[in-house]
Amino acid sequence: MPRPSRLVAATAAVLALAAAPPAAAQSILRDAETERFFKDMAKPLIEAADLDPGSVQIVMIGDPTINAFVTGGQNVFFHSGLLLAADNVNEVEGVMAHELGHIAGGHNVRFGEGAGPATAISLLSLLGAAAAVAAGAGEAGMALLGMGTQAATGKFLSFTRDQESRADQAGARYLGIAGISGRGSIDFFKKLQGQEFRLAIPQNNEYARTHPLSGTRISNLQAVYEASPAYDHKPPAGLSARFERIKGKLAGYVEEPTRVMQLYPESDTSIPAHYARAYAWHRSAYVDQALKEADYLLAKSPNDPYFLELKGQILLESGRADDAVPVLRAAVANAPDEPLIMTLLGHALISTEKPDLYAEAEPLLKKAIARDRENPFAWYQLGVIYDRTGDEPRAALASAERLSMQGNPAGAAHNARIALNGLPRGTPDWIRADDIALAAADDLEKNGKKKKR
Repeated sequence: MPRPSRLVAATAAVLALAAAPPAAAQSILRDAETERFFKDMAKPLIEAADLDPGSVQIVMIGDPTINAFVTGGQNVFFHSGLLLAADNVNEVEGVMAHELGHIAGGHNVRFGEGAGPATAISLLSLLGAAAAVAAGAGEAGMALLGMGTQAATGKFLSFTRDQESRADQAGARYLGIAGISGRGSIDFFKKLQGQEFRLAIPQNNEYARTHPLSGTRISNLQAVYEASPAYDHKPPAGLSARFERIKGKLAGYVEEPTRVMQLYPESDTSIPAHYARAYAWHRSAYVDQALKEADYLLAKSPNDPYFLELKGQILLESGRADDAVPVLRAAVANAPDEPLIMTLLGHALISTEKPDLYAEAEPLLKKAIARDRENPFAWYQLGVIYDRTGDEPRAALASAERLSMQGNPAGAAHNARIALNGLPRGTPDWIRADDIALAAADDLEKNGKKKKR
């Protein structure tokens, strides 16, 4: 998994459901290969749910817990811990189908239907126990409530459990339409059930839970899945191999290096193992060992853009930008539609500190941004080029774009004003700077009102 040059660790600003964990303090993990895998894995399920594949965004969150959730719009968030816990791609498909059930059911939009009636009964006392309930101490949280609030909370939790059950049934339907087995879904629920047993969660009381017990979900779904003609279908070998690759690189990036070496010892000569060890060695600053692992991968597949990206990243982050440039050029040539790899190459070109290479980096970064505007690191690199070439207004505009998406309206407004003062009035860049300035001013006004309250 790339370090900050490729894997942008940005603050996740999302409108989370009450039943979903807050993502504001978590990091978004971005990786070209992983995002491509998500798109390809989810496409048949998205189509089965009668949704537009281009409108569903799948995001990985750096969090070791086993979880996935949806937020406003058509956004699905997977915790890194879920991918590491999954034994195979079919288990991830089952989770994906369930989350799409929430989206297709409008649960992220219809949340107020459950929250409204409950809060209308007893809002103030409910807030007093919200932290305990949200933290998973359902029984302790319920003990804090008075009789009136017990009814309110029970009504709300009943609503969320109903949504989860509906999403389970919808997910089972999508898996069947897509010809994908539900066996992985059952296996994953059994994992969750094992966690419930380890945490000593009572198995005879769902009243204080947002989700049905895993045993209940298994009972409700087992017969449905087994009746599907797809139940004995195996995932495509290629998709399974891709999952093992991204699982290996993810482990190498998020796990402690000693743990990585336990999971993927030197005796393991598989592609995922070499991938995992390459990242572990790189994180530990053992450059030669990391490059040895990357070279092994490239010997197996010389034109694999993600293996080339890995080697280029190791070289770049080890202070060898000149050596990284040709490797990353090859990566872009073999994956011309991957904006994250383009951004890494742009970064390498700038890092050589050779002005003649800025002319190559600028259009490359513009192309990357055109394909993926929500990449603050790409905007930062483009701003560096503008600054070094003396284009102060556009350097300020690039900073305004970056700061705006990073939730810094004051910084975005300041840089937008600089851009407006230096750009020709009415041009596309001037109009964009004006839009950012207006949006930032609106955010600052809202924040000011909140502070006054």
